[in-house]
Amino acid sequence: QVQLVESGGGLVQAGGSLRVSCAASGRTFSSYRMGWFRQAPGKEREFVAGINWSGSSTYYADSMKGRFTISRDNAKNTVYLQMNSLKPEDTAVYYCAAATVAIPSRRVADFGAWGQGTQVTVSS
Repeated sequence: QVQLVESGGGLVQAGGSLRVSCAASGRTFSSYRMGWFRQAPGKEREFVAGINWSGSSTYYADSMKGRFTISRDNAKNTVYLQMNSLKPEDTAVYYCAAATVAIPSRRVADFGAWGQGTQVTVSS
């Protein structure tokens, strides 16, 4: 199946911006609906954003709308998450994932391939 590697995490102050990337290997990358999730210490993994195979359709968790933007470049086999107006509560490990279902989903169980995650820390 598709293999995913996240990068671009780091330390940023509140109100700042950061873009994380997810590089995919495999010939069928453009066929996958993709998503970003995040997980803070002691908490369950939660949905952040999703995107269809072409990038023409995107959807977000309510708390991310207007601040985060998901995009993909199939020619580069890469999915991005642009994060603006960051808050301390955005601190988490951010994961990209490939869906196993053909319909939009916010559920961890509907994503079968995961990257290793990249740490995003927002300081106050």
